[in-house]
Amino acid sequence: MTRIIAIANQKGGVAKTTTVASIGAALAEMGQRVLLVDLDPQACLTFSLGQDPETLEFSMHDVLLGRISASMAVLKTDEDMTLLPATIDLAGTEAQLLTRTGREFALRTALEDIAGEYDTILLDCSPSLGVLTINALTAAHEVLIPLQCETLSHRGVGQLLDTIADVRRITNRDLVVLGVLPTLFDARTNHSRAVLADINDRYGLDILGPAIPRSIRFAEAPAAGRSVLASGGRIKGAQAYRDLARGLVDGTATAAQPELIGARA
Repeated sequence: MTRIIAIANQKGGVAKTTTVASIGAALAEMGQRVLLVDLDPQACLTFSLGQDPETLEFSMHDVLLGRISASMAVLKTDEDMTLLPATIDLAGTEAQLLTRTGREFALRTALEDIAGEYDTILLDCSPSLGVLTINALTAAHEVLIPLQCETLSHRGVGQLLDTIADVRRITNRDLVVLGVLPTLFDARTNHSRAVLADINDRYGLDILGPAIPRSIRFAEAPAAGRSVLASGGRIKGAQAYRDLARGLVDGTATAAQPELIGARA
């Protein structure tokens, strides 16, 4: 059965796109058939994987509005992954979907025809709680929440969980929250561990590990049009994503003690 995971957090700059590309590349290294779906009008995932959003003939904008099938928009990447790309046109997709019946199910419907071709589908959500993110949560089996370990970064987690609760009640009662993934993690600071402990205590969310350490190589990777696993595959952060992907597959990705996660970074 195809596994569909939404990577969501309405705050920008928490490494959602990096997480999608890196987990996808790690799963592909393991031999899985992987589809990445870019649901952000900024098209950062599309650009990061070597595609020029301004020259694409078709994108998720066309797919979500039912103009073409998802199979007509898919692109192959250099890392044995498949991509459903985004363009700036997605910025207008939400407004057009708002007038349509069943707008929350547009993505789920679009993926039905091709989902069986993949082992895992990863959804890169936009930094908002709008219609595109609702579509992702409705289509997904699970949601993973990347979190920069700073006080201001986790204030929106409660809002996201409220949205997930609404989605469970109305459009996807089987949606599972995998947990919070610490990103841009600095194991030297007590503050990072305190933020994780607060998330764990306040919301009862699992903390996924290993934590993803901060590295300039993550910022450099998009310029190469490849994931950090391909452009800087030996760095600690790339190996952390490999370990995380392996843990997601075998069910060992949860860190039982948030205060100790820095030792695993």
